[in-house]
Order: sequence, then structure tokens, then C-alpha cells
Amino acid sequence: MTMNDWITVCAQTELLPGEHRVVDLDGTPVAVFNLDGEYFAIHDVCSHDGAPIADGRVEGGEIICPRHGARFCLKSGRVTQPPAYEDIAVFPLRLQEGLVQVRDDRWD
Repeated sequence: MTMNDWITVCAQTELLPGEHRVVDLDGTPVAVFNLDGEYFAIHDVCSHDGAPIADGRVEGGEIICPRHGARFCLKSGRVTQPPAYEDIAVFPLRLQEGLVQVRDDRWD
């Protein structure tokens, strides 16, 4: 597998609005969210303490870290509330033939 290969997360019908899935992209945990039919893929690691954030509450297009309350924009990965100060990576996502797919473009 090369870094620019698209990885299938699941069928679109398996990721309903309000749900998320975590996949391993060659050692990188990526959380994929369906927010009312819009899909987002972010690095599943809080930049504040390195803990997974996918199980945090989603509110207004932001994910709230379940440990210390840092908030990140799901679309851009930008920090919107401390204690985190570093953004987290977002990943390209596409809907292809009914499948949700992601890839890691950080090394392209």
C-alpha cells in the first residue's frame, strides 16, 4: 500500500448521520464522521495529550475531547478551544460508488 491509496472505511449506508468510525491508515488512527450527510476525516489524537478523541461529543461541527474539553473543527482540524493549542490533521475523504474512502496525503 502506498500513502496515496484510498482506503475504504465502510459503505455509506453503514455510517449514518451522527455516527463515526475509526480506521487505521497505515498506523495512523483516523476518525470518520457523518454529520447530517457531510463527511469528515480527522486524526483520532488530541494534540493536547495524545489521547483518542473520536468518542468525544460532537457539537456544532466541532469535536470535544472527552478528557480535557479541547475543541477542534471537524472540517479544518483547527483548535477552537484550549487546553489544546496545536491543530490536528484532516484527511481527504471521498464518496465513491457508495463507499466512504479516506487517504493520507501528508507525505505527497
